[in-house]
Amino acid sequence: MADTQQVVDAKAERTVTRLAGRIGNFSKAHGGAEGQVAYLGQRGARIVLVGADGEWGDVVAPSYEIASRAVEKAGITVHESFDGEFAGKVRTGPYEWSRMAGIQLGGPRSNT
Repeated sequence: MADTQQVVDAKAERTVTRLAGRIGNFSKAHGGAEGQVAYLGQRGARIVLVGADGEWGDVVAPSYEIASRAVEKAGITVHESFDGEFAGKVRTGPYEWSRMAGIQLGGPRSNT
């Protein structure tokens, strides 16, 4: 039983390291980054990243715990929620606005 737990722990640590690397790469590419971790239920957790230049992206972790460990390991500022001043840092372009508007306002149709 102990060997199984060590394998699970080692796998989780590799996942944390991989995610922290992706977060760090995003941060370097965008002059720094801040993030917010959102629980997705059984799917895990979503880490929303906002670069100092206003660009944004996200990564999904298999659990909230792993996501929290990854942002800590990456050394970025983490916000409790995605609102206010933090949300105001996101720079959106025509593509995002057309996707948010959807087909009601002439945006691209969803394939779903």
